[in-house]
Amino acid sequence: MKWILPAGAVALALFGGGAWYLTQGAGQTGAADVRLVGAAQAQTADIDISSVTEMVKGAEDAPIEVIEYASYTCPHCASAHANLIPKLEQNYIDTGKVKFTYREVYFDKVGVWASLIARCGGEEKFFGITDLIYKGQQDWARAGSEAAVIDELRKIGRLAGMDGDQIEACLNDGDQIATLVGWFQANAAEHGITSTPSFVIDGKTHSNMSYEEFSAILDAKLD
Repeated sequence: MKWILPAGAVALALFGGGAWYLTQGAGQTGAADVRLVGAAQAQTADIDISSVTEMVKGAEDAPIEVIEYASYTCPHCASAHANLIPKLEQNYIDTGKVKFTYREVYFDKVGVWASLIARCGGEEKFFGITDLIYKGQQDWARAGSEAAVIDELRKIGRLAGMDGDQIEACLNDGDQIATLVGWFQANAAEHGITSTPSFVIDGKTHSNMSYEEFSAILDAKLD
């Protein structure tokens, strides 16, 4: 079963229909805390999302644009990154046919923490860290307590070559979290994202599909 956002869930409905706010400072996990307030506060918050870096693979002038919406805590997203995405990369992205953009979806704060680790190394390391996060999902996502999850994510950061100070700075960047959540909300609303993984192909939103279905859509556009 796909991970599905409830109706009207742009404001992170998994938390009970509310929205997130951030306390500046580490809690027991050692990461910036995320708590609930009324949805109206997040909807009216003045958050500049223009600073968020889009994570892109492929030629800028490729004839087809594909945007993936995925959550680091979604098992079907991990499966897609093990099976679907490598084939798309080999046959369409690396060959200049597709410009591919990855955008995070946040079902929970654990997913946000994973996103902070993935983005901590910058654009050059983002996709490599993303691969490590998905490959290790069974381990870190089921580590038990939130503190244990954070520790496992720190290990992934260190494996990617980041030092402890860099990792802690990323995990405790409350402004970055607020910006990323606002960015996710705006993206999800624009493209009608209701489940993960979802793919926007030249502006049209599609749910998860097999490689054969995906390639058929791409090939029809390339003809």
